[in-house]
Amino acid sequence: MNRHDRYLQQARWTRDLRAYLFDRAGLAGARRVLEAGCGTGAVLASMTASAALHGLDLDPGALTEARIHAPGAALVRADARSLPYPDSAFDIVFCHFLLLWVDEPLRAAREMARVTRPGGSVLALAEPDYSQRVDEPASLAPLGRLQTESLRAQGADPSFGARLAETFARAGIEIVETGTIRRLEEEASPEEQEKEWAALEADLAASVPVEDIHKMKLLDEEARARGERTLYVPTHFAWGRV
Repeated sequence: MNRHDRYLQQARWTRDLRAYLFDRAGLAGARRVLEAGCGTGAVLASMTASAALHGLDLDPGALTEARIHAPGAALVRADARSLPYPDSAFDIVFCHFLLLWVDEPLRAAREMARVTRPGGSVLALAEPDYSQRVDEPASLAPLGRLQTESLRAQGADPSFGARLAETFARAGIEIVETGTIRRLEEEASPEEQEKEWAALEADLAASVPVEDIHKMKLLDEEARARGERTLYVPTHFAWGRV
């Protein structure tokens, strides 16, 4: 699975939540909107608002793809911890599966608040907490531990989601709504399950023998066929005002 397909998959997980939160945050009347950590433009490309859309990412390769997928957005290469915009520049600032990858998430949240106008909205749409991952049957519990270790090795904080609301509060963002996304993996279509396994295999390839990955995939398929598979990663969101 290439990274844009992965980001599209993640965007599908949050589609209903985004529609709800963007409506509550007043996207229809917004003039300027920023996505911090826009990646390949998977979320920006789905937005139909009349607002001027902006995106930034630190990865030049991702931005090259974003310019293809979201050609109407103004894109810049920059660090979410030091946003290259003046104070109060945007009506809405949001991120999507970003803060777990930032080594100073509080600093990034403060920057998101700084560039949001007074009364405007800051949203973190999806931040997982792999420390509370649920895998059933028990024979598949090692899969969760291995993926968590892989994410940590790649530079992520796999448990950040549990601290999202606290981070917003410390950044001076007044929380309006927060919670977890209901995303049970066993409800995914066979196509979605195959894509999830492609991402898992990519994550684990450097640390787990291919034979072991295939064994776990077979256990997963057999458990799903018996109706006994549960896979749940609490994924937190927060919407606040400045």
